[in-house]
Parts: sequence; structure tokens; C-alpha cells
Amino acid sequence: MTGRTDPGMVREHNEDCFVIVPESGLAVLADGMGGHLAGEVASAMAIDQVTQHLLNAFAGTHVPSTNSGADDSALLVDAIKSANAAIHQASMTRPEQSGMGTTIVAAVFSDDHVTVAHVGDSRLYRYRHGALSQITEDHSMVQELLRRGLISPEEARTSVNKNLVTRALGVDPIVEVDVRETDLAPGDLYLLCSDGLNDVLTDEEIASHISSHPGDLDAAARSMIQQVNERGGPDNVSIVLISSDGQFSRKRQH
Repeated sequence: MTGRTDPGMVREHNEDCFVIVPESGLAVLADGMGGHLAGEVASAMAIDQVTQHLLNAFAGTHVPSTNSGADDSALLVDAIKSANAAIHQASMTRPEQSGMGTTIVAAVFSDDHVTVAHVGDSRLYRYRHGALSQITEDHSMVQELLRRGLISPEEARTSVNKNLVTRALGVDPIVEVDVRETDLAPGDLYLLCSDGLNDVLTDEEIASHISSHPGDLDAAARSMIQQVNERGGPDNVSIVLISSDGQFSRKRQH
């Protein structure tokens, strides 16, 4: 597993944030938004709130369920909704943080499956047998237009609205969280990323970087960030790469 973040070539500050907790099979990534460093505050709050909520639950604060997938889904949704409430409250009570928000994508690896929850346009991909598949679906204006067939995928990549999210943590007192479970197979790689990566590199290019560095996740992450910056690095970029063959899953108690 590896994680890297870079401010890019244009932005003065890095409003991305991530955490990896191998022994708990947990990875969380957030991309903040808001002026006067408020985006940094929002993404850091999201990471801290979600991580602490889940680690407390895993430690036994919540009663374990034999249906681990359903249990992980509920815990992830609760954790993200709790973080949303905290960020929204902070934005309402601190003038310098008014209007701040953040995307989030969080994944829990447990035995033979991965449970992922997200809000916004930070993504989770799966790389399996040489093919890259996007597991999450962006909460964005462009994705809405794509779903309705009003624009093509090619038009979506160059749209001036591609960074307009339709959901984010902290914007409203209550947020809808998308959650799903997918199987975990030997040889899988999972990628969490902020839109600073996929706005610049195509899925095919991301897959090429992964395939060009077999067994070296850090080299793959570094090469992706380097290419993003060579193309102007217009945004912060964060990458978390996790191999299903590594010791990165939490064994459930049944």
C-alpha cells in the first residue's frame, strides 16, 4: 500500500488529505473546498472524524455483526454523516470557515470484500486483470449530464463544469452517502484519488502507470503525480494505492 499527495503546479495550498490504517483495513481520502484555507480545515476534519468514528467502532464501541458487509456499510454511512454534521456546524459558527466543504471517499477492506462510501467526486477504482474500473460514481454536474445522455464522455472530460460537485460534506446539515460493497480477489489493486488525478489523466493512462510498475505501488503513484505536474498540475492531487495481496484487511469476529 502507498499514499501520496502533491499540491500541483498552480495551487498555493494543498486542500487534499488522506489516511491509511493498515491494521484496520481502512483508507480515507478527502478533497477540501473553500477560501482562506477553509478547504484544508474541512478535509482534515473529515479525515479525523471518519477515522476516529470507525476505529472506535472496530475496537468494540459498536456490537459486531455477523453480516460484516452490512455492518461496514452502516458504520461508514454513520461516520460520514457525523463528519458532515461537524463540518457544517463549524462552517456556521466560524466566519473564516463559512461555506467550507469537502469530498470524501472511504474504503474498508475486510476478508474477501471491500465496502466503499463516498460523497462528491473523489473516486475509488479497481485494477483487475489489467483493466481499470471506476467503482464509485461522481456526484457532479457533469455526471448528471452524462447519465441523461446530454453530453458524451469526451465532452465531459473537457467541460468547464467538470469540477462542480452536486454533493459535498459540510454544505448542508444532512448529506446523502452512497455506499456499496464489491468482492476482493487475489491480485486486485484499489486506487483512491482526488479529481486532481482523473481530471488530467485518462483511465487508460492511469492503468498504464499501474501496469508499468508491477509490484511497486509507490513508483506507480509517483509516476502518475509526475505526469500530472508535467501537464500543468492544475489542482492538488492525492493517490492511495492498495494491493489485495498485502496485509491490509481487518479480520471480523463472528
